[in-house]
Amino acid sequence: MPPADPSPTGYSQLADQDKIAPPSMNHIRSSRTTGLLAFALAGFTAPCAYGSALAQEAPPPPATAEAVAEPAAETTAEPREIDFEANNLAYDSENEVVTASGNVVLRSEDQSVRAQEVSWNRKSGQITASGDVRFVDQDGNQLYTERLELNDKFETGAMEDLLLALREGGRLAANSGSRGEDGTITLNQAAYSACAVEDSDGCPKKPSWRVTADRVTYDPENRRVRFRGAYLELFGARLLPLPGLALRTDSGAASGFMVPDFRIGQSNGLEVSGSYYWRMADNRDLTLVGTVFTEAPPMVSGTYRHLVDKGAYQITGYLTESRRISSFTGDPTSERDLRGYLAANGKFQFNPEWSVSGSVRLATDRTFLRRYDISNDDRLRSTINVERIDEQSYFSFAGWATQTMRLGQDQGQVPMVLPVVDYRRRLDDPVLGGKVELQLNSLNLFREDGQDTQRAFASARWELRGITGLGQLVSLTALARGDVYHSSDNALTDTVTYRGSPGWQGRGIAVGAVDVKWPLVGEFLGGTQVFTPRVQLVASPPIRNLAVPNEDSRAIDLEDSNLFALNRFPGYDRVEDGVRVTYGFDWEVQRPGWRFKTTLGQSYRFKEASDILVDGTGLSERVSDFVGRTEVRFRDFVKLTHRYRLDKDSLKLRRNEFDATVGSRQTYVEVGYLKLNRDIDEFVEDLQDREELRAAARVRFADYWSVFGSGVFNLTDRTEDPTFNSDGFEAVRTRLGVAYEDDCLELGLTWRRDYVTSGDAERGDTFQLYFNLRNLGFR
Repeated sequence: MPPADPSPTGYSQLADQDKIAPPSMNHIRSSRTTGLLAFALAGFTAPCAYGSALAQEAPPPPATAEAVAEPAAETTAEPREIDFEANNLAYDSENEVVTASGNVVLRSEDQSVRAQEVSWNRKSGQITASGDVRFVDQDGNQLYTERLELNDKFETGAMEDLLLALREGGRLAANSGSRGEDGTITLNQAAYSACAVEDSDGCPKKPSWRVTADRVTYDPENRRVRFRGAYLELFGARLLPLPGLALRTDSGAASGFMVPDFRIGQSNGLEVSGSYYWRMADNRDLTLVGTVFTEAPPMVSGTYRHLVDKGAYQITGYLTESRRISSFTGDPTSERDLRGYLAANGKFQFNPEWSVSGSVRLATDRTFLRRYDISNDDRLRSTINVERIDEQSYFSFAGWATQTMRLGQDQGQVPMVLPVVDYRRRLDDPVLGGKVELQLNSLNLFREDGQDTQRAFASARWELRGITGLGQLVSLTALARGDVYHSSDNALTDTVTYRGSPGWQGRGIAVGAVDVKWPLVGEFLGGTQVFTPRVQLVASPPIRNLAVPNEDSRAIDLEDSNLFALNRFPGYDRVEDGVRVTYGFDWEVQRPGWRFKTTLGQSYRFKEASDILVDGTGLSERVSDFVGRTEVRFRDFVKLTHRYRLDKDSLKLRRNEFDATVGSRQTYVEVGYLKLNRDIDEFVEDLQDREELRAAARVRFADYWSVFGSGVFNLTDRTEDPTFNSDGFEAVRTRLGVAYEDDCLELGLTWRRDYVTSGDAERGDTFQLYFNLRNLGFR
């Protein structure tokens, strides 16, 4: 149809063709910004029909007698404005009905209506939209229907064959519905799903799940959708009723029951868990869980979360009453005991500098967590930390206590620490051109049945970095530190080199270092390479290491990560002395999609330090072992990392660690391998040999289905660790499963086998069925 002439004459011609009369002059206005004619129809304005010719400015038609006779009330009222666009417009003066057709758009504040045809009855104020209707409310939710009734305030309406697309992604379809004056939408014989109804090619797709209901109510004020007579359907099959189901359309959580969990395990038999989520307020909620077992008494648990002005915290607890296995005899106890677990953590930020964080983890016994498949941790740590951080300083007042979950370990030998005080400050002004950092540190460590240690030290570190004219990166470092120790009950520590001398002890530490790196950049195989040789000289006078206890520097091992460290020991209790030179290189090659990076190095000590460095750590002799790391990456498809230590004499692998991931997120293979072959003759705590293999794989097929599996295997044998009874291959845990995952559903069945019995956490098979429905908050 050709566009209408925007002139008054053209408008009259259009009116004659459609056998209608134009409205009076005060019902017509021109828009200079959009070129659309706007009509004020009984108290609200609406731009009229437009086409390509309406891009011009149109003068208003001449005044008529009807305009002069228009009542003053109609011209002085403050109506709700509704902007109106359409291809064609017709007016029936006899019935006072305005009809717009062809790409009709109505806008009022944050709401809008699009349709093929819209009619407005001036007498009743009713607006009727038909043909591919889309209504958008003030919250961004979209309503699709073939016919929609509204009043001139966009408040009421009746609908048929409708679809409501919620802003957060869910969709509601119904045979019929109505929209009340307060915006509430009531749907009859409705279905809800968060699944897409089309695939990536735009073809129709049946939702994998939906919730059907006799009646659905959408409350826009509270942003909630409530269901009555609801059932969950999965792949077209009706599974279970969902009484009291409600959800929020603003991504917030709503109170209600959650879908049960099902699991079958060796220790507890069939397990069914039901949960109720209680949204107590916008900033706090509570989840209560009841679990019943066929082979154990029931258990209750709950999680409380609270967001406050200064931070947040949460508390989780489990409680049951059951028999457990004695840690000493291995037999079940004759009486039931109260058993449970408490976990809480939180952080509070009082201002930009000061904060407090902490956690509590406590269990009634050592096998509760493993038996009920809550955690496999072998220790539970409770902490407290008060921190102050600004641009130039750091302060921490901390403490922690540890509860061991290992059956053979004495709790009295497990240390507790309170407090650990650490203060560091960087001076604003440089000293001799370099940065200075001061540190104060103290620690109080005690055991119920073991050695107690107190430590305090003060240190100053100076560092200067620069670049020479040839491009070498040079770093100069100097460290001075004074330590004071006090210890008692030293003989209760099994490893002699960890004890130190009882009573008060002191020592001084001075370390100086020069570090030079020379990056060389060039082209290589169509890419860019950076070859960086590096040399470091570190010198320190003799240090009284064995005079003080060793609490935090026990797990010493030469690695690529500490090769060029000022002190290769972790912690503060042990410091390398003497003079040593460390040398090595970094080489990195980058090509489109590819990245290769390798590091290799070694150190030479002018004097052996076998008193604190045991043979087998790679550091005890003058010439250290070789250590290195190699990384290979190809886009996001291949990731390989190899870390190793080679014996300096035989080039035998003393540390061999390999991690590889090949594949995409949907289909991949992961392999991890670690072997520590230190070849230490004597038994030294924290320095035993280990060998372990980890593997996982996932294969996706048929668009949404996948199979997956994983395993952890202990490859340590008796020759590597006399405390092990393994023959060199012992499965620790394996898992196998099948899963379905699309845009709105996760469904899976997992089988897991544990091969180690720990108290009443028996070895055996565990089967678990799980599913997650998007937008319903079931997980």
